[in-house]
Amino acid sequence: MNCVIVAGFLFSAFTVNPVSAQIQGRQPQASNPTQAAAGTAQAIPEAYAAPFEPLDAKAQAQLNALLRAWETQSKGTKTLECRFQRWHYDLFAAPAGVHATKCQGEIKYAAPDRGLFKVDQKLSFDGMKDEKPQYSEKPGQFGEHWVCNGQELLEFDHSKKECRVQQLPPEMQGQKIFESPLPFVFNLDAKQIVERYWVRQVQAPKEGMILIEAYPKRQEDRSQYKLVQIALNEKTYMPEALLMYAPNFNIKTAPRWDHYEFINVQRNSISQGLFDRFMKKFIDEKPPGDWKVFHNSYQPQEPPQMATPGESAHTLR
Repeated sequence: MNCVIVAGFLFSAFTVNPVSAQIQGRQPQASNPTQAAAGTAQAIPEAYAAPFEPLDAKAQAQLNALLRAWETQSKGTKTLECRFQRWHYDLFAAPAGVHATKCQGEIKYAAPDRGLFKVDQKLSFDGMKDEKPQYSEKPGQFGEHWVCNGQELLEFDHSKKECRVQQLPPEMQGQKIFESPLPFVFNLDAKQIVERYWVRQVQAPKEGMILIEAYPKRQEDRSQYKLVQIALNEKTYMPEALLMYAPNFNIKTAPRWDHYEFINVQRNSISQGLFDRFMKKFIDEKPPGDWKVFHNSYQPQEPPQMATPGESAHTLR
């Protein structure tokens, strides 16, 4: 997936596996948790038609109010930092219900256009032993690492000790760079969301949770993901879980999706008087002196693939 966007997934901490299992298990017709997670995405049509019937007046009004409340909450975010965990599922790489890779790392965000995403540990599935999945770190294989300082996009390739620096065009500086798949969490624009996505609220698996599904309308978004499921805290409107399905997701032919969770979230932890001085060091990471550095203008790449076991996914755009 496009990991420049992962900074837009920052949200409050929650218990690790239960939330995900509850979301995945809301499909009663599925015979196992993996099929449950896949049930909704499998039904997404390939055409550009809406994937569900138009909402009735009551449901639409409820959704509009939800998006307005979410927008109000998210626009108050100045800085956000946390640890994260990501589980990648691929039924061709690991058994049903077993993740193929697990990553952990850190995320930082500063409104409107500064961010850091860094995987500092990646474990890959090695097989089953005594009916338990086994994992290990593979030498020379690293997860994603990128930084945006507002004017430049820096991608760090730890396997090659290389850093690629892309100069952002003027129209992308000083603005939200998190175009897709979810410009939801930071500075949410409710009108823009409705224009770009078919959005609906669906039945949540537990009290206190709001469950939303978002289907992309634009081809450039559809080339990156097929469906996003977001669980929000009913009181704070902060996301508690997020699942993203591959662009060509199909439970039989392409059973791949990612599940993100975030830990120890700190939101607006800087006092206003220290904000300017703090920001100079908050996201100002440079490559080691012995790395090769390449400079070029920002160039959108081909649609990136989801993370796969056994390789470092370079998903920076």
